[in-house]
Amino acid sequence: MTSIRVDVVLPCLNEAQALPWILQRMPAGYRAIVVDNGSTDGSADIARALGAEVVHETRRGFGAAAHAGLLAATAPIVAFCDADASMDPRDLPLVVDPVAQDDADLVLGRRRPTTPNAWPPHARLANTYLSWRLRRITGVNIHDLGPMRAARRDQLLALDLRDRRSGYPLEMFLGAAAADWRIREVDTGYAPRVGRSKVTGTVRGTLTAIHDMSALLRASSAVRNEIDDSPRRNDSAASGNAARASRIGDRS
Repeated sequence: MTSIRVDVVLPCLNEAQALPWILQRMPAGYRAIVVDNGSTDGSADIARALGAEVVHETRRGFGAAAHAGLLAATAPIVAFCDADASMDPRDLPLVVDPVAQDDADLVLGRRRPTTPNAWPPHARLANTYLSWRLRRITGVNIHDLGPMRAARRDQLLALDLRDRRSGYPLEMFLGAAAADWRIREVDTGYAPRVGRSKVTGTVRGTLTAIHDMSALLRASSAVRNEIDDSPRRNDSAASGNAARASRIGDRS
């Protein structure tokens, strides 16, 4: 267990039912930052009463809430976790400790369902496909782009993340991979969420997430192709310049 200060960002939209359980299980030394993203069920008041730092983000979207929490964080290490009780905050040291011990730059929690109905089939299938594509694109041996993760605050800010929808976790991973971060994956428990899912718990939410993430993947692939092609273009340009110089020399 690490003794370093940790801020935990909890994007929140109508999680009044889950917040008491989540906040009461926060490890010692971990400060909860609940980012209220337009809740109408009193989530912010509940979080504040239970000792959490509350940030209000009016722009709707998981990425908007997550990034607002990152900007509000002051601890050297920042962790992210869903606020729906699908993941146990007591697992947070599993993703935080490798970062604190300088064994990794980004640690992702690989979700391991604790009950058969914890992970909707459509969401699990989409995650499996996404992970396969990420392994091919980045070469990082990843199996789950899960919501529980940790990294150093200054490094996260340096990534200059721009997505404010459901592609935020993917953009973070792609940026970390492009920057040659040491990325690790650890097993974490995954239980049925409390209340109604806003993202992957519904088919519509999953399709929205796929749309957002596909756009990021296409952009990432285009950038990688641009980088891969640049040496060939430079070699071709150099050959062309040499040929032109030779012709000029022959004429003179």
